[in-house]
Parts: sequence; structure tokens; C-alpha cells
Amino acid sequence: MMWVDSAKAVLWIVFMGALLFLPAGTLDWCGAWIFMAEFVLAALAVTLWLARHDRELLRERMAGPFRSGQVFWDKVFMALIMVVWYGWLVLMALDAKRWRLSHMPDALNIVGALLIPIGFFIAWLTFRENSFAAPVIKIQEERGQRVIGTGPYRIVRHPMYAGAMVYMIGMPLLLGSWLGLLVLPLIFGALAVRIFIEEDALRKGLAGYAEYAARVRYRLVPGIW
Repeated sequence: MMWVDSAKAVLWIVFMGALLFLPAGTLDWCGAWIFMAEFVLAALAVTLWLARHDRELLRERMAGPFRSGQVFWDKVFMALIMVVWYGWLVLMALDAKRWRLSHMPDALNIVGALLIPIGFFIAWLTFRENSFAAPVIKIQEERGQRVIGTGPYRIVRHPMYAGAMVYMIGMPLLLGSWLGLLVLPLIFGALAVRIFIEEDALRKGLAGYAEYAARVRYRLVPGIW
């Protein structure tokens, strides 16, 4: 039911705010308020767009992180990445505000504030092209999943991850945490592992994916990987 999904979204937003402001020990944190505003507005915009244009994908995106038919190692990944993600937010709050270890130039805060909506825009472009962009790795046979090679998928094979990388770079910059930046290689390394798991599942279970992968050379970053 829509009201249940809305309640879950509100609770998640409150939880995200608590992970930032409680460890920070203060509400006087402009970067965190800007981050929360950007995150909420972007999530709301994408959700409203999906509700109007692709309700099936919205249901997929709103479902839990552990599903029937999901690849086992993806369940392991999801459990680990949730711990890392929430711990990352707490670390940045401690670093930037409570411990005050990091002193980041205002110009980098501004860059971070710009990168976050850019990353969400890339995610929206992905949703617009791919109605099968579920948050978990599984072949959606019941929905007739097929290979998507249009839009951002003409450039890289995993544009959703590319967009996520952009806004995740923006997060520690906006929040003013050098320690947060140092954690990014760990998160990006985990994403790379997940890409290998996902591509293995797609090659085995989705007709035409091997040919698509041969045609679109880069997985994540054009010209690099």
C-alpha cells in the first residue's frame, strides 16, 4: 500500500538525519541540512515520476533489500553495504562536527552540493530507460526482463552505479569530512565486486547480455573501466 511505503520513506529519512545529527552533537551543521534537503527533494522527485510513469519499477525500488530469487552473494553484499553506509554517515558526522578533525574549503563544500543532484539525475536517466532497474540482483522473468542498450546504457553498462559514485563523492565534500573521502575506495571496491556478481548473473540468465557487454566496452567509467 502507498501509505505504508510513504511511512517507510519518512522513517528512513528520520533515521538518516539521526545518524548525522546525533553523532555530530549539534543541529548547527549547514552542510548536513543541505544534504538532507537535496536527498529528500531528489528522492521525492524520482518517486513521484516513477509513480506516474512506471509503477512497477517503483514497487521494485520500494521493496526490501532481501528478496526471493535474489542472488545469494548479493544478499551478503546488501547486508555488508548497509552496515558500511550507515557507519560512513556516523563517521562523517563525528569527523566534521564532534571531533572537528577535518577542515575543508568552502569551495569543495559547494562542489559536493553540486555533485549530489548530478548523481541523482544520472539515476533518473537510468530509471527512465530501464524499467528493470531493481535494487537487488535477480532476473525478473515474471516481468519479461530484457537487455537495455539505450540512453546511458549506450555509454556504460552500469549507469546507476556511475550516478551513485558521483553523489557519494559529493557527500563527504558537502559534509566537510576528509575521513569520509578516505572511506570511498572501500565503498567503490565493494561496488566493483557487486558488478562482477551482477554481470555473472546477467550473462547466465538474460538472453543477449553477453552480446551487449561485448558491444558496450566500459562497465562504469568511460575510457577507464
